[in-house]
Amino acid sequence: MLAAQRKDHLLALLDREGRVVAKNVAADLGVSEDAIRRDLRELADEGRLLRVYGGAIPVPAADRPVGERATVATESKERVARAAVAHIRPGSTIVLDGGTTTLALARLLPAAASLTVITPSPAVALAVAAHSDARLILVGGELSRHSMVTGGALAMEAVQHLAADVFFLGVTGADPVAGFTTGELDDAVTKRALAARCAETVVLASEEKIGAVSRYPVVAFDAVDAVITDPLDGNPLIAELRARVAGSR
Repeated sequence: MLAAQRKDHLLALLDREGRVVAKNVAADLGVSEDAIRRDLRELADEGRLLRVYGGAIPVPAADRPVGERATVATESKERVARAAVAHIRPGSTIVLDGGTTTLALARLLPAAASLTVITPSPAVALAVAAHSDARLILVGGELSRHSMVTGGALAMEAVQHLAADVFFLGVTGADPVAGFTTGELDDAVTKRALAARCAETVVLASEEKIGAVSRYPVVAFDAVDAVITDPLDGNPLIAELRARVAGSR
């Protein structure tokens, strides 16, 4: 079986069963585990699955490239964004992380609230500039094509000279055991650096992120002041998540 055929088989198996076990697939196809692991690694590099110990699992919806996430749980993100507006005090300096939920929040900012908005996301910056008189600071650096936010050494240098009242943090996973996670290492580093420069950190978590786990931890429970979720989401994990945040302080 050619490598392309094996990859199609792996993706079909993942879609059907929700998990691939490399040892089992190798035995079924009569090929080496090394060949299957190589296929999984290449598929993971293409963003088509997430490698885990012994095999692979599907890429969480919240972990896909930002362009694909724009149509995921849009109503839930709008409700989270509306709830987050209540945490913004007139005259304050806020940091809006990159991502589709913070983009929804950017579009809801008061038009004339004497705010200063800091963001590593060009899309968020443009959304703020389109309707708000807020002072706007865009963090420079290397632009990730996956998340469409800036990061790297230049961004780290800029962040060290900033200070803000509230950081509205976007994550791709919010789980009471695994914590707050994201799919890109550089993105996780940038988020931690921004959180360290803010008096408060507020996590925005729409419905598809509750219980999801991505590869890289962002911040510990004791570094988070509040978690804003969809008020219509009845997921029992939300109460556990908030309890972990409150219990760590």
